[in-house]
Amino acid sequence: MGRSQLLLIGLPIFLFCSDLFNLFTPPPPKPPSHRPNHPPHIPHQQPPPVVVPDFPSQASGLGGAVGYGNTVEINFCVSCSFKGTAVNMKKMLETAFPGLDVVLANYPPPPPKRLLAKVVPVAQMGVIGMIVAGDRVFPMIGIAHPPAWFNSLRANRFGSMASTWLIGNFLQSYLQSSGAFEVLCNGELVFSKLKEGRFPGEIELRDLISKTLTKPSMVAGSLLK
Repeated sequence: MGRSQLLLIGLPIFLFCSDLFNLFTPPPPKPPSHRPNHPPHIPHQQPPPVVVPDFPSQASGLGGAVGYGNTVEINFCVSCSFKGTAVNMKKMLETAFPGLDVVLANYPPPPPKRLLAKVVPVAQMGVIGMIVAGDRVFPMIGIAHPPAWFNSLRANRFGSMASTWLIGNFLQSYLQSSGAFEVLCNGELVFSKLKEGRFPGEIELRDLISKTLTKPSMVAGSLLK
């Protein structure tokens, strides 16, 4: 028997035996799936709410007690155009300290300046009247020949009257001004422009009023009112 015959007979026998072997051989186990193993679902439980005891804050207690029953006085120079600054400070303090009574008032100049301020208008009108009718006034008081200064003023009548009016108004405004911006809290001076030579800042004045109102004596006095 030649090789070709052996190959033709052996190949079918080999294929038949391999089929029999595969038929009686158990199938291989399935490979494990690659899906991730999820833990069993546990419903999410929210933690119980934390109850914080409601203690009254010190700041709120003081804020309500500090403003009421207290008075702040702002005495300023009206003729110096300080009213706008005083009104702004009043609004700031009333916002920072609810219930605080803020009073605005004029700070008058010293008595000598007030007296001179009343004399200036009289002298002003007297000079103007002298310029207008001096030629008839001097003979009535026994002066036949008017002085030289009167003749120089009379030569430029309208200019002299205008200069007298402007100078008189300037002197009167200067004598009526005090340059003051004084802040008092319950009668206690907390800031003085006459001493410091400047205006207080809003934050500075708020801190000064806060320190004054939180003094033990001030707090006790406001609670008794």
